[in-house]
Amino acid sequence: MSPADPAATRTLRPPEQYDLLGTVAPLAMGAHDPCARIAAGTFWWTARTPDGPGTLSLHRQGGELLAQGYGPGAAAVVAVADRIAGLHDDVTGFTELATAHPVVHRLARAHPGLRMPATGELFPRLLRAVFEQKVTGKEAYRAYAATVRRFGEPAPGPLQPLWVPPEPAVIAAQPYWVFHPFGVEQRRAETLRRAAAEAGRLARCADATEATRRLVAIRGIGAWTAAEVVRIVHGDPDAVSVGDFHIPNMVAWALAGEARADDARLLELLEPFRGHRGRVCRLLLAEGVQAPKFGPRMPLRSFARY
Repeated sequence: MSPADPAATRTLRPPEQYDLLGTVAPLAMGAHDPCARIAAGTFWWTARTPDGPGTLSLHRQGGELLAQGYGPGAAAVVAVADRIAGLHDDVTGFTELATAHPVVHRLARAHPGLRMPATGELFPRLLRAVFEQKVTGKEAYRAYAATVRRFGEPAPGPLQPLWVPPEPAVIAAQPYWVFHPFGVEQRRAETLRRAAAEAGRLARCADATEATRRLVAIRGIGAWTAAEVVRIVHGDPDAVSVGDFHIPNMVAWALAGEARADDARLLELLEPFRGHRGRVCRLLLAEGVQAPKFGPRMPLRSFARY
């Protein structure tokens, strides 16, 4: 079998109005993520499996979703394709909650096919989240991509170049200064090494609650990093990235017309949507809502369109 031929296939039946690309967009760190990419309407995602490296592709085929796997781990990645595609996302009760605010209600109706994916792959998401701590997106991407290319391996499949994320044990074994050329200072490098050493226990967590508890027990990992991880790994629709630079302002602007807010105000505004607070943030991001850059020095305009 040639590398371009899938070793496993599966046909999935998503709900009506399902939005594949919008759903999987958070799984890729920009357009050039070495481990996940959207190309010509197809989503590509790589993982390490007990059988070896695997690459999954997902694309629409009429009203169906075709999952194809490549490499030794083809069957394993295809087996979890429905979770990667967000088809296990439970939206029960959200329609009623959304009516608590006209903006959320409108966005829920505007994006009915948006789902929360659940990869089940903890360390790759944690690797990215640690590098995203308190730096710009450009700096985080540089560190993440360089680490994957240095310690990962080329992924199977026809779309190249794609890489399989590094083994946690390999990262845990590196001295902190190995990451310095990638723009990672000692603090984040040591946090990553500690997290990599705990990766096995973290991966065995039964749910987002247990994973959050274990994550924040690791020095250097707080509520923001834990939320960024469990939202993607466990598909937690309630995970709120407390401590984010932009999200409090985005939520306050959308829901209250306030250009600036702190974490306390963020949680206050999201409280009516408990159980789906992370989903509300995801809808606002999908809509492209942004607070004014210099809100306190600018007159507030009408927020009717949001």
